[in-house]
Amino acid sequence: MKTKQSSLSLLFFFSLLTFYFSPELNATIRYVSKTGSSTPPYTSWATAADSIQKCINICEYGDTIYVANGVYKEKIVMIPGLSLIGAGMDSCVIDTRQFPATTDFYSVSLNNNSLIEGFKIYCKRIDWGTGIYVYGSLNIIKNNKILFAKYGVDIYTYPLGYNLIELNHVINTDYGIYCSFTNSLISNNIIIYPNVGLSSGLYNKSTYLNNVILYPNYDGFDGFTHNSILKNNFFLYEFRGGPLGSNTGISSYGDTIINNAIIGWPSYGHGFSGNSATLKNNHFENNYSAIQRVGGGSDLNFQYNNLWNNVINYTNFSADSTNIYRDPMFVRSDSLDYRLQKFSPLIDAGDPTILDLDGTRSDIGLYGGPFGQRYIYQDLPPKPPVNLTALVDTGRIMLRWNRNTEADTSHYNIFRSLNPDFTADSTTLFGSTTDTFFVDKLNQEYERLYYKITCVDRQGNQSNPSEELAIVFSSINDYPITINDYYLYQNYPNPFNPTTKIGYRLKEDGYVKLYVYNIKGELVDILVNQYQQGGYYEVEFNVGNSLQTVPQTLIASGIYIYQIMVRGRGDIPVFTDSKKMLFIK
Repeated sequence: MKTKQSSLSLLFFFSLLTFYFSPELNATIRYVSKTGSSTPPYTSWATAADSIQKCINICEYGDTIYVANGVYKEKIVMIPGLSLIGAGMDSCVIDTRQFPATTDFYSVSLNNNSLIEGFKIYCKRIDWGTGIYVYGSLNIIKNNKILFAKYGVDIYTYPLGYNLIELNHVINTDYGIYCSFTNSLISNNIIIYPNVGLSSGLYNKSTYLNNVILYPNYDGFDGFTHNSILKNNFFLYEFRGGPLGSNTGISSYGDTIINNAIIGWPSYGHGFSGNSATLKNNHFENNYSAIQRVGGGSDLNFQYNNLWNNVINYTNFSADSTNIYRDPMFVRSDSLDYRLQKFSPLIDAGDPTILDLDGTRSDIGLYGGPFGQRYIYQDLPPKPPVNLTALVDTGRIMLRWNRNTEADTSHYNIFRSLNPDFTADSTTLFGSTTDTFFVDKLNQEYERLYYKITCVDRQGNQSNPSEELAIVFSSINDYPITINDYYLYQNYPNPFNPTTKIGYRLKEDGYVKLYVYNIKGELVDILVNQYQQGGYYEVEFNVGNSLQTVPQTLIASGIYIYQIMVRGRGDIPVFTDSKKMLFIK
């Protein structure tokens, strides 16, 4: 579905563009090319400048510069009223990595009424310099890619200047977008691998809409002051080292935070940390503590949020009954598709004073509210049941599995066969139950039996089958359990991009190693390397968070092997297995 641009964003954007549609009497279009010359006036591709800054130096207010593909190793200082348009964020490059590092280093600096669009900008490194520095008002920064900077975009526009920062990609920075003394619109940007994704400094009253912040080392949003508005932003952080709680989705002391999704790392960081803020219609998942109230200030205005699969929902805080704790039923969270399925408990469950784009009560989550997205809810099958186990007694087998958490779950179908790798269909359907256990009373002798189960929702959609469970009988009167009590599941989804989940079951306590290798046998990542108690476990493999941590060298498409090794009592090997998975970019 196409994202609906917010009315605020459009009005803001057009107000900034008014001066572009008021032609200056002496406005000129100029050109820059790697095959150009040093002879002005650069008014055609045939007479283009060989340097961006040389062309800027002869420009006047209202001029436009078009820059051809190529690598331009120079720092850029814009003049007021200039439009600088590159040929594309992946092919038109401003590279300043060769310059000496200083604390006030800028790859590009803007003053007032300027536009920069369509560039890849290499700054210096993550602890030095700024990709684009804005010290004026009514500037537009859009469709640029900024890499390796202390500040990807640094906005300082005293007193409270207005700027539009949208549709940029900011990668490997200390601070992705830093705002102070400004009232800007930060919209539809993607920020990857920052220490802090969005940072709000002194006297910042900016609005943040529909941004995506992936894998911050510390905070997705760090609010130093309390006047910002965050709506429909997506924060996904993972464990990247450091002490417990050093990762936080949103750190805020008074900001307004509505319809965001904050997805964390289980047993590690905080979804929200702070006080005095307003939080409504947000979704918090996979955090150690979803909400942590710290410091002084007033209490949180915390209503109509959903908290799911967090180790602790609240620290130093108690929420009211408007908040819910349900499986959100996302379309495919493993592929970062956080739209809601039909029958999700988050539909029309938000603040009743906030409306969706279709005029109904707002949904909780990323796509609810007036700045969200209009889409059709899909009625998808449930997830396959997991952790299928069995207890065998004389003349009967009791199957058990984990309960599905989808709101529209109806019942489970049990399938049985005498043959391995069988198909779960009408010919092998053996029984049904609404419980999470099923007893098979044996009325004859068997050498082997194989079982699978599926989950069926109230609309009749049936999940893919669970893993296959094998039981081998050694004699007519003796029923020892020889099932796959240690088990390595097939990853899901498969193929995948960029994440997949790998499940495994341990019969007893043991030391577990779970490694990922490429097809050459080279180690790609270590997913588990610790002592664990018996039971079912699930771990995520993310290509962007593998041992190859530099984004430019992410693993290539192809087949990968994941292998589990378990050592039991006395450090004796008790189980090993491996399976293939397919990564497709």
